[in-house]
Amino acid sequence: MNTRATTPELLPSVPILLENVCKSFGQTEVLRNVSLTVARGEVVVVCGPSGSGKSTLIRVINGLESFDSGRVSVFGNELGEDAAAAHEARKMVGMVFQSFNLFGHLTVLENLTLAPMHVARVSEHEAKQRAHALLERVKLSHLADAYPDAISGGQKQRVAIARALAMQPQALLFDEPTSALDPEMIKEVLDVMRELASQDITMICVTHEMGFAREVADRVVFIDAGQIIEAAAPAEFFGAPQHERTQSFLSQILKH
Repeated sequence: MNTRATTPELLPSVPILLENVCKSFGQTEVLRNVSLTVARGEVVVVCGPSGSGKSTLIRVINGLESFDSGRVSVFGNELGEDAAAAHEARKMVGMVFQSFNLFGHLTVLENLTLAPMHVARVSEHEAKQRAHALLERVKLSHLADAYPDAISGGQKQRVAIARALAMQPQALLFDEPTSALDPEMIKEVLDVMRELASQDITMICVTHEMGFAREVADRVVFIDAGQIIEAAAPAEFFGAPQHERTQSFLSQILKH
């Protein structure tokens, strides 16, 4: 398997590829012959009911979850049995979790500099410069010396996004980044995600924020019972969904 790091100019035009991926937890099949390609710079929103396999899908892409069969290629790294390939893939793909996953004993600035310094071997000076620039980008420069317990949920999620960007990834994965937030905090996180989407970075977002999907996505993917049921551009997905299950899901979620 390929474990060679890929330089940006040599990145494949289809950086994320899944072919017939299956995954089970015990007797429960959570991914059933899932095939998906994501092009460079494409913003894909993945939606579906709870327990449909959405989070497992992006955890497989990030190498955080194994899969039983099929093929997963991330920036030329073939995932599977080779732990080194998963390590190379994770260096190129940033992950933003639902529950923030910040280190509570570190300041906001230290949360951003930890991985660049200890994983990417960036100097402390460069890591801090990068971190300050990213905190400015997410409008949190004033909180550099604060600890996670002292900031709001929306601020924590923006810090988590900045932390993912600190490793200068080629793609970002979002696992329901607003679902743990109070309604008034959702907009500030989505605004950051909108800004990122305009910067030609490859993004896969698991979310129920259908307004965000309409506005920002290049493609919306609907997954149910571990299968991709429908995938289309937002205008087609929301305006003329083809599958009965998609129609039912949208009729329920768009009521809220």
